[in-house]
Amino acid sequence: MARPGRKSDSPAHNIERLIKRLVRRDPALQPYVEVIRRRLTLVESTERRLTRARMSIADFAAGHEYFGLHLRGRQWVLREWAPNATRVLMVGDATNWKEKKAFALTRKNVEGVWELRLPSSTLKHGDLYRLIIHWRGGKGDRIPAWARRVVQDPATLIFNAQVWRPEAPYAWRHPAFRIRKQAPLIYEVHPGMAQAEEKIGSWQEFTAKILPRIVAAGYNTLQLMAVQEHPFYGSFGYQVSSFFAASSRFGTPEDLKALVDAAHSAGIAVIMDLVHSHGVSNEVEGLSRYDGTLHQYFHDLPRGRHAAWDSRCFDYGKIQVLHFLLSNCRFWLDEYRVDGFRFDGVTSMLYLDHGIEKSFLSYDDYFTPNVDEDALTYLSLANRVVHSLRPDAITVAEDVSGMPGLAVPEKDGGFGFDFRFAMGIPDYWIKVIKEVPDEHWPMGQLWHELTNRRQDEKTISYAESHDQALVGDQSLIFRLIGEDMYWHMQVGDGHLRVARGMALHKMMRLITLASAGNGYLNFMGNEFGHPEWIDFPRAGNNWSYKYARRQWHLLDDSNLKYQYLARFDRGMIELVKTFRIFKDERPRLLHEDGANKVIAFVRAGLVFVFSFHPTISHVGYRIDAPPGKYRLILDSDSPDYGGHGRLKAGQAHFTLSDETAIEGRNWLSLYLPTRTAVVLHPEH
Repeated sequence: MARPGRKSDSPAHNIERLIKRLVRRDPALQPYVEVIRRRLTLVESTERRLTRARMSIADFAAGHEYFGLHLRGRQWVLREWAPNATRVLMVGDATNWKEKKAFALTRKNVEGVWELRLPSSTLKHGDLYRLIIHWRGGKGDRIPAWARRVVQDPATLIFNAQVWRPEAPYAWRHPAFRIRKQAPLIYEVHPGMAQAEEKIGSWQEFTAKILPRIVAAGYNTLQLMAVQEHPFYGSFGYQVSSFFAASSRFGTPEDLKALVDAAHSAGIAVIMDLVHSHGVSNEVEGLSRYDGTLHQYFHDLPRGRHAAWDSRCFDYGKIQVLHFLLSNCRFWLDEYRVDGFRFDGVTSMLYLDHGIEKSFLSYDDYFTPNVDEDALTYLSLANRVVHSLRPDAITVAEDVSGMPGLAVPEKDGGFGFDFRFAMGIPDYWIKVIKEVPDEHWPMGQLWHELTNRRQDEKTISYAESHDQALVGDQSLIFRLIGEDMYWHMQVGDGHLRVARGMALHKMMRLITLASAGNGYLNFMGNEFGHPEWIDFPRAGNNWSYKYARRQWHLLDDSNLKYQYLARFDRGMIELVKTFRIFKDERPRLLHEDGANKVIAFVRAGLVFVFSFHPTISHVGYRIDAPPGKYRLILDSDSPDYGGHGRLKAGQAHFTLSDETAIEGRNWLSLYLPTRTAVVLHPEH
């Protein structure tokens, strides 16, 4: 064993070892070793700068226990960081909303930490408050940056922080929940629009009405959108103002904790969208110009403004900003017991031009001065914090650029994400549906798009997410069927466009799931073909909630065909779980026939066959397969799934061989109806 201080123990030696591992995984990185070395060195030096070798990075990420409002013994203690401020005061119910000397914060140090101590009797549970921050030449009302509870007055629409100290803290029923080692099958939800009623849904309603549906559907991971407080409901939760506050429009903190607890009781992990890619531009509710400067939490203009999103861009090189964001990661793990994060907008974080309208065509694009290496450092440290506190937690990067090493473990020289989204797949499905007639769908290109991923990094695939369902876009089912959904979804109605749309909807989702690298995602309602887009209340629709909800009655109506799509979704999810197909990380292509529109592949021993041809059913179609007996275990054409029932349930197939054929060749002879997918299980 090496002794302390020897070269083999040095950070530089460790970085060289990591570089070797990374390049061994991906030899194409060899020309960029110098840049990789600089980036890994920056991560290590930044951690040392933050912790000063006196604590772990997880201990450093505990700012939420110091800053903000806390009851400490018989005192309330409020601390905020405002380096440019000349005076800071708390105002609220306790001061009759007037500036009072007794509620003035004291500047504690040159870094700009301000503190106020009050007797415990001064504030009570439910009191509203905010800060008035003075600076040279001006002042402004501000919601405390570290506030854990922020509420909006329904009459005035004004936001304020709120003292939240219920008599009894939430009693967790499953405090020791941990994620089992399994492929994430993610059900993505927006809690406010998950309800059937034309209103904003609550955490309680979601727990009572929607969570049981997710459990029954077989998904093992819940992804919550819009958790962090945001002033504009229509931002989908992606214009965050208060990073430590769960959005009060959905209910109380205890209601959200009860939701997480209920999911855990059903064996479902809960991850949340974490928006650290930018902050809302609002100056009263958000962090912009918090202490009178534009460059406190964010870069100064113009770099500090995201023109496409009209939001502010964090300065990931500042110690205080890193403290704020890393502590935010820990806060949601500590306080709400979430099991990980989907990091939003990673591409925007990584590139100075935010990757807007940019094609990433070569490795050169990942190693230019256009990369924000401070952001890359932050993401690496965020993963360290998460995984040191919860080794079982999962982190997912929303990155469309394909930055190498992003989802490679730190021990192998990567930046530590557990997964990345395969974001090109839903875009490709839309492109094919819009631009290519069925009879010309390119099988080879389709297979390439479904399986074109970094083999050294874990990916999660999806046919569509919330992005494809927003106004200005369309869900897959609506692209396939259109307005005929409104008139021809009754059981027994043989409308051809509906039959086509349902058949392709099932096939597209199954082939996306079965060919996925390491996990799968579905957005709520898409599994049963929810017929309409998502549109939040706004002036253009007379502030209507008609399209900001999910119509679950369509699924529950036995006279409608939506039940068939949901039943098929349950069937394919159950199949994937039963046979643990993601244990076999790489599906092996058996057959690709562009002329006859057939793709077949094997994974975890199962044979998946897809016949996309719109008019020709193939009889005695030969597909090479390992020798043996196979049984039909899933058939998208089954009447149970709204199909035509052209195949026999449980049909057994035996491979055939020909003495005159190539030695060792075996094949299955199959009947493949039009627009049908089948799964065969070997019974050797």
